[in-house]
Order: sequence, then structure tokens, then C-alpha cells
Amino acid sequence: MISKSKNKTTFRWGMIGCGNVTELKSAPAYKLVDGFEINAVMRRDLEKLKDYAKRHQIKKYYTDADALINDPDIDAVYIATPPDSHLAYALKVAEAGKPCCIEKPLAPNYNDSLKIEQVFFQKNIPLFVAYYRRSLPRFKQIKTWLENQHIGTIRHVNWQLTKAPNDLDISRTYNWRTDCSIAPGGYFDDLASHGIDLIIYLLGNIKEVKGTSTNQQKLYKAKDAIAACWIHKNGITGVGSWNFGHYKREDRLEIIGSKGKISCAVFAEEPLILETLDNRQELFIENPPNIQLHHVENMKKQLIDENVVHPSNGKTATHTSWVMDKILGKIV
Repeated sequence: MISKSKNKTTFRWGMIGCGNVTELKSAPAYKLVDGFEINAVMRRDLEKLKDYAKRHQIKKYYTDADALINDPDIDAVYIATPPDSHLAYALKVAEAGKPCCIEKPLAPNYNDSLKIEQVFFQKNIPLFVAYYRRSLPRFKQIKTWLENQHIGTIRHVNWQLTKAPNDLDISRTYNWRTDCSIAPGGYFDDLASHGIDLIIYLLGNIKEVKGTSTNQQKLYKAKDAIAACWIHKNGITGVGSWNFGHYKREDRLEIIGSKGKISCAVFAEEPLILETLDNRQELFIENPPNIQLHHVENMKKQLIDENVVHPSNGKTATHTSWVMDKILGKIV
């Protein structure tokens, strides 16, 4: 941990990239956390950049990422660009010695994720990754149920996620989320990474995983149908299937124990369901309007207290990247 963080009262963030994820999910959350400010933003398109800075009341704007990273008035950097640029930017932020938050997935592949994780670890600089579900109250409630053995000993987890092709897919309009050079697994990289990371948070690291994947629709070059099975280090088994050419959206996560089952959606704001032989409980926990708020709050806690460890960091995100690559057959 960098010692100077403990004595800071305000952290001035610079943000690289200002796409849709930053409009409501993340950037406003930084402004809501006491002691956090977004003081600069970077984007190559100058007109869109000026518009964004004006709408979000950000003082400085740059078309050059290096200028933002090395700005002496910027204490930390949030990388909110597509994943193929994460490694290059992250290495520069680490060289500048500044704490960093990177959008998920950490990188398009495990090897790049490992490089990012290791350089921040070696330099003893805080690294956060925006797998913000680890900080959401609804999933922390599930973790509490599991830890208190409300469903007994955990045996198995399964998750199914499907969605229909959208207008961009059907029209074959370019979309970086289905560009196999950026996201080899297509929507699997963008969406399934959230759920797989959440499952790891709830049930522990995975020791073995196998997967199969294909492109059924031929609407884009990335994969669109994926299935996997795995086993956690603690012996819990798991299966998952993700299909992005389905007739409708479905999202169902089930954790099965020796005395009951917990069901929920990974993405939709639906009730958590806790079932046992003699009881069924539904609990609705609302997400904050700016869904990364608790994730950002937890970053502040770690930056001011070296004894606090953020639930989503370089190490946890790199393990998620390893699992994703194993499922896609990118590593053996």
C-alpha cells in the first residue's frame, strides 16, 4: 500500500474513456463518495469529450491519455475503455505510481491480466477492478446466508444466461463487444465475466474448469454459445451455459445446498429466493441508482486504511480471467 494514501483526505481521479458505462453506472458514483473527485477525463474525440466534461462538470479534459496519467494534479486513474487497451494504459498508470481502477474484464486474456496484476503488486500500488457485484448489498446478503449455512453444506451451483440478438447483431453493425480481437467470447466476455466473478466471490476459487464454445448464428466472428463445468477448491461443483442467439432473455443463478437452495438473477433486479423443505423466503434488495457506488466506497476505505482489502482487486480479477480463458479453450 502506498503510505501517502493514509494521510490524504481527497483523491483526485482522472478517467480514461467516457462511454456509456460512465454516464450513470460509475462516474456519478465517484462524485457521491466523500473525498473522491473526478478532475480530468480523456477521450480522443474532442467534441464528444468537451460535451462529456461539460455535462459532468469535470474541470480538465485531454485527448492524450499520457497527459492525464502524468498530470501532477491527478492522484488515481480509472480506466473505462474497451478491454484491449487495458494493459497498455495500466502499465503507464503503474509506472506513474498511481492507484488504479480498471473496468471489467481486467484484460481480454489471462496472460495480459496477470501482467497487470503483477506489476501493481510488485510496485505495491492499489489495483481495483470494476466487478462491482461483489460490493452490492443483495449479493452480500446471499454471502451471509451461505456463511450462516441457511441452506446447509453447499453442493452445487448452476447459472444460465440467454438473450436474443440485438439490432446491432442483426444488422452486422460494428460492435466492439463482438469483435473477436477485443472480446473473443463476444457477450460472454462482457456479461458472463460478471456472473463468473460473482460465483467465485460467493463460493471460492475454482481449481478445475472445462468448456466448449462455438458460433451458432454467424452474425459476428466472436463466439455466441458457450457451456462449461467446473469444481471449486472446496469441492463445490458448477455448470453454466450462455447463449446469445436465444429467443428471449433469461438469467437464473441457483446455489444448491444439503438443506435448501438460493435462487437469484445476476443482472435483473429481482427478489432473492431462499428455499428449504419447510420454508420459502423472498427478499428484495434494491440496487443504488449509480450501481458502482458501493464498489467505489470500498475503494476509498482501502485507500485510507491499509488493513482493508477491496473485494474486487487485481488478484481476484486475474483468477476470473483464468477461468474465462479455460472455458474458451484459450489455455489448457
